[in-house]
Amino acid sequence: MAVGFGDLAELGKLTEAEAEAHIRRVCFKTGTPARTGVELEWLVQDRANPHELISVDRLDAALAPVEAPGGLPRGSRLTREPGGQVELSSPPTATLAACIEAMAADLAALRQAVGDAGLVLLGRGLEPYREPPRVLDHPRYRAMEHFFDREGPWGRTMMRRTASLQVNLDSGDDGEGVTGYRYRWALAHRIGPVLVAAFANSPVAAGRPTGWLSTRQATWGLMDPGRTRHPRHHPEPRAAWSRYALDAQMLCIRAADSDTSGGPGPDAVRSDWTAPAGLTFRAWLRGVPGLRAPTVEDLDYHLSTLFPPVRPRGWLELRMTDAQDGDDWIVPTVLAATLLDDPVAADIAQAATEPLCPDGELLPPDDVWRRAALTGLADQDLAKAALALFAATESALTRSGAPTALRQKVSDFAERYTQHGRSPAHDQLDALRSA
Repeated sequence: MAVGFGDLAELGKLTEAEAEAHIRRVCFKTGTPARTGVELEWLVQDRANPHELISVDRLDAALAPVEAPGGLPRGSRLTREPGGQVELSSPPTATLAACIEAMAADLAALRQAVGDAGLVLLGRGLEPYREPPRVLDHPRYRAMEHFFDREGPWGRTMMRRTASLQVNLDSGDDGEGVTGYRYRWALAHRIGPVLVAAFANSPVAAGRPTGWLSTRQATWGLMDPGRTRHPRHHPEPRAAWSRYALDAQMLCIRAADSDTSGGPGPDAVRSDWTAPAGLTFRAWLRGVPGLRAPTVEDLDYHLSTLFPPVRPRGWLELRMTDAQDGDDWIVPTVLAATLLDDPVAADIAQAATEPLCPDGELLPPDDVWRRAALTGLADQDLAKAALALFAATESALTRSGAPTALRQKVSDFAERYTQHGRSPAHDQLDALRSA
């Protein structure tokens, strides 16, 4: 007899088979693709002195107007990252245009609030000047820092100094065509390195070039591959992801005094969530002396600590794009949503990214992601794919009668950057050279 979610919660413990079934069910919810969402992370700087560190008290005061009820008119969720970055997460909307409109309204409110406090939102993939301390003291972040410190400084850089743009799209239906979750899963990964290259925007750290156009993506590539690179070697996404998730090391184990959502309980700030080194969720399921058995809530929390470029959360979360300054966030959002949701554009994107998948592989290998972060559109395969993806997007927007402003945003960006083999990173490098 099948065991349902409610049964698992009541039992309070899991077997490997039950854990795999749960992951497949909750991470790949299927249906006709319809919704779009976007999450924007921003670095926060002092308007007059971008090198100045922003205190928690000052950031608290700046955000108070938009954290109050009704402060964000379209209902986006405002959260903070460990280094003081702020994030806006839009609610899912029925159309791409509605998503852009809603996020633009809430972003305007956020910009007004921080501007009134003498601060600005900076859309870069990496903090170019400062090395902020970790300002969030939740046990999740203490455990995360401890985990990544075992490998080097990359985890602290990611937590404190990076910002990204994430596009959220429905997983797809159970069919085998362009609306099916298998096709959409593969296509999201295939366009991923192209998005990294086309929108690379993090070439500077400590005021100097790093040698990478997307240092943010390079940083992810240096971290624990079992939680930051994509799962491969299995054509069925549900099977690939369940295996990947169970074989990933535990980043943290929530203390008993935390609530089931992972938020702090009465004594959570004093709790130690550090996980034993090398412990995978699969090994925890099989039993560890002196450690309690994992529950379905532990599994759900573990899933939230995995950070591949495409993360299935019941929908597909495309996490590979650097934050963009100004309103350029609109362009990668439009590209990703259009390429996955328009059937003609999807087929063009599938063909255009074929050279990125050598030897008949379904997904691009790690080397393609590395090349995208290092040299961007100087790589000819990535450059050709980017031009094809922009053209396919522009044609799809015209066919669908998308608002003129959206079409203009995409074409302007392509004329400014993509057609010349450039990305926003080159503007930063040009500014350094001319300083």
